[in-house]
Amino acid sequence: MGWIWGSIGALWGSYEVSMGFLSGSMRFLWVSMGNLWGSLGLYGVDMGPYWVSMGQLLPPPAPLRFAAALGLLWLLGWVLLGPPRTPPTLQRLLLARPEAPPTAAPRPPRFKCGLPRPCPPAHFAFRLVSGAANVIGPKICLEDRVLMSSVKNNVGRGLNIALVNGVNGELIAARAFDMWAGDVEELLKFLRPLHEGTLVLVASYDDPATKLTEESRRLFGELGSAVAMDLAFRDSWVFLGAKGVQEQSPFEQHVRNSRGSNKYEGWPEALELEGCVPRRAPDPP
Repeated sequence: MGWIWGSIGALWGSYEVSMGFLSGSMRFLWVSMGNLWGSLGLYGVDMGPYWVSMGQLLPPPAPLRFAAALGLLWLLGWVLLGPPRTPPTLQRLLLARPEAPPTAAPRPPRFKCGLPRPCPPAHFAFRLVSGAANVIGPKICLEDRVLMSSVKNNVGRGLNIALVNGVNGELIAARAFDMWAGDVEELLKFLRPLHEGTLVLVASYDDPATKLTEESRRLFGELGSAVAMDLAFRDSWVFLGAKGVQEQSPFEQHVRNSRGSNKYEGWPEALELEGCVPRRAPDPP
């Protein structure tokens, strides 16, 4: 190894002379290093000075000097810019820019009452959700306004009914009628005086049918219900009808209370119905 380092010292010294790149003191340093490593080499003390002397007497040819200069330039670039195939150190320090914060994913559009798409003109958006067993109360929404819910504290066991003006969508009244232990006469007083075109939104909770009479079932049938006549104990039911309709409403869902198919112990699954109901045209003056 001593002769290798001696040769490097001689090569560098010769390159200094030919290119005028460094001062004489630096050449002396490399020659001294060659002597030092030569004295520690495999061939004894005298081999290092021998190779140093040979390097000084026989300067390397121009191609070798060029190769040495190229190697030194590569080494200098490695130190300043970092190793190959890695981001350049100096360039990163000089040109680094703060990373832009990640952009949040765009939120999906939200429509009235949580519908997946907007309603056409001259229609009301609605959503009806029945109660779940006797634990979670029902919810009635129209035109993005919650008319009845547990949060509003205006729902209860039985039938939850909201009456809405069919022309402008304004709430007329909202009440819960207990069909297990309540008085059905209260329900009849609520339904009998309805005006033509009034929208009736219904969502059941727990038991909607035990107290229903023939007259109350008939009144729901006149509003467009196809299920009211057969509604039974603890059935799930959601319905939107109107006073004065001539045919059955397309907005109705019903699940029977059946021990073999109930989702909850003693109760069927909760129902959810959503859609767009046409507005009633204003009466001519």
